[in-house]
Amino acid sequence: MDENRVELAGSVAAVIYQNEENGYTVLRLDTDDGGTATVVGCLPFAVPGEQLLLEGTWTNHQTHGMQFKAESAERLMPSTINDIYLYLSSGTIKGVGPATAKLIVERFGSDSLRIMDEEPERLEEIKGITRKRAREIGEEFRRQTSMRRLMEFFAQYNIKIEYALRLYKSYGADAQSAVMNNLYILADEYFGAEFAEADSLALSLGFESDCPERVEAAATFELSHNANNGHTFIPRNKLAAVAAQLIGVSDETAASAIDRLIDCGEIVCESLGGVEACYLSRLYYAETYVADKLRAMAAETFLEETSAERLISDAEADMGITLAEGQREAVRAAAVCGVMTLTGGPGTGKTTTVRAILKLFDKMGLTTVLAAPTGRAAKRMSELCGKEASTIHRLLETGYDADLSALVFKRDNSDPLDAHAVILDECSMIDIVLMQALLTALPPHCRLVLVGDADQLPSVGPGNMFSDVIRSGVIPTVRLRQVFRQAAESRIVRNAHMINEGEIPDFKENKGDFFFMRRRDGESAVDTIIELCASRLPKNMGIEPGQIQVLSPTRLYGTGTTNLNKRLQQALNPPHEDKPEKQFGDKLYRLGDRVMQVRNNYDIMWHKPGGETGTGIFNGDVGHICELDEKNQLLIVDFDDRRAMYTFDMLGELEPAYAMTVHKSQGSEYRAVVLSLMKGASSLMSRAVLYTAVTRARELLIIVGDTEVVEGMVANNKPQKRYSGLRLRLISQ
Repeated sequence: MDENRVELAGSVAAVIYQNEENGYTVLRLDTDDGGTATVVGCLPFAVPGEQLLLEGTWTNHQTHGMQFKAESAERLMPSTINDIYLYLSSGTIKGVGPATAKLIVERFGSDSLRIMDEEPERLEEIKGITRKRAREIGEEFRRQTSMRRLMEFFAQYNIKIEYALRLYKSYGADAQSAVMNNLYILADEYFGAEFAEADSLALSLGFESDCPERVEAAATFELSHNANNGHTFIPRNKLAAVAAQLIGVSDETAASAIDRLIDCGEIVCESLGGVEACYLSRLYYAETYVADKLRAMAAETFLEETSAERLISDAEADMGITLAEGQREAVRAAAVCGVMTLTGGPGTGKTTTVRAILKLFDKMGLTTVLAAPTGRAAKRMSELCGKEASTIHRLLETGYDADLSALVFKRDNSDPLDAHAVILDECSMIDIVLMQALLTALPPHCRLVLVGDADQLPSVGPGNMFSDVIRSGVIPTVRLRQVFRQAAESRIVRNAHMINEGEIPDFKENKGDFFFMRRRDGESAVDTIIELCASRLPKNMGIEPGQIQVLSPTRLYGTGTTNLNKRLQQALNPPHEDKPEKQFGDKLYRLGDRVMQVRNNYDIMWHKPGGETGTGIFNGDVGHICELDEKNQLLIVDFDDRRAMYTFDMLGELEPAYAMTVHKSQGSEYRAVVLSLMKGASSLMSRAVLYTAVTRARELLIIVGDTEVVEGMVANNKPQKRYSGLRLRLISQ
């Protein structure tokens, strides 16, 4: 035991600093011996008036002098009238400020906190407090108490406080019990902990290293982790090996755990193409359902081809266009077939073809729904087609069920979509789970048109849905190859096709809408990017910073998105006395910042200026901070007129979006793109990443980087291996 470790007891006089993300706190303590001390340590939700019994060591900080570094803490609610007043007047209980705190303490004295916890209705005895407000104060007090206990439990075992916040939102006062019943719930995607963090907690609480619960959790974690990397299954022998390696047990021990998981139905194992494929049960049923449903839809036919030709000609006349042969073939397939796919690169006429299909369906009297995976893609689809489009999540009325720890979709086969036809855009982004949900919500005999660019990056989620459907040959597919003359005049379009075919663009031809600015080192590349966004493009080309998107393949290094966001924030939205800001962990949020939601949250409420309300902000949604209220600890983000409220403890769900990764930009199009291309992991520096980045730009693309990096990306066309069984299931009879 550390001989310098001592005890310190007292009452919190003031909280000087508190980090909501990790609980680190600096406070001033009135000690029981009549002195004062500065205390530092992990003391989440510390408030004035609280009683602390601390163990730790005294340290001499070179700037701040003597401090007590708390290593453990026993925390008691305030008991004296003065401490209770300090606690209530601190603002920690929403709805209770100094004036209300004074009235409560004057009426109930040292019994005030017990009244708030056990008999909150008695607060009505105080003039000005209604029954509703009394109930709300009591609920908030109990919430704070339960939350604090949970956070203290997490702090004791060095688990990040942010997970406690998400657990509490799902389980309320039962959050700690939920964790104790299943310690590995923390590694669920919704809560966001690493397996190692949940595993460390389990071992700290006495789990044996090879106990069944731990080994089974390792196997299911590997399947979940690899699903996030795009795999719907893992071969059984590989699953046993990686699970064993993860926690340091034998392959045989891991294999036995997999057998038990198969027996209880949590894992499904099936021979597929000569491989014993192990699936999480939900992914197995998603993949088999999608295959069966698409095969059944492909067997349906509607119009005779002669009738379709007549309608196509009428649609052409109404639109004042003549379709190219490939476009006409696609419209014909949409008229005749139950399901079809349309793919092609930039400038090949996909949008015109979709508009012609929509016109055809209108002439047939069909109710058609348009949808895309992201809000930006849906907005762009609406603008190009002249008809409202929705995100798939919103279309299906998606929510999160904490009891099931899973997404739920209100629209399904018992409450299907009101549609005769559905057209989906940006289908390369749709994973197998979302595709299952959509197909489940289609009414009988509903047509489906899948549109996308098969050469772009695959979905972030599990599966290779769009590519598997096309490669199966089972679903009628039209690939548009002709680049139309007007589009061919764009160097963005020409170079995108060159990159896709393995050719290196001519970087000497710096004109039109495609420019290359060679930089040999990262520092000069970043300086150039900042200058382009802050001054050169706005002044010389009339492109405002809000219309410029900086992209990078990677988050890391000086030219990755993390550093670029810090530099761009400083240049484009510098600090000002009229701009409130909030530090959260290593990120700073300032009024006016462009931000992006980084995880699906189905509970966030939003409203539009006209009064429309809804729930759900999704991974990849981009907006700007339009309000930041330090007093009430909340900010409001405007996502294309949908205003969503975030309390400060939710800021981990947002990150700056002045720069974003190419993967995050999928489905979006920007007036101008500045692409940072320096070093990065080989898996990210690929032809597909470069092609996807280039095709995000509508009017202007500027690449800032090293020619050798670009040449390496064009040459790196090795596909990322994804374990997906959809293609094999589609071709099997």
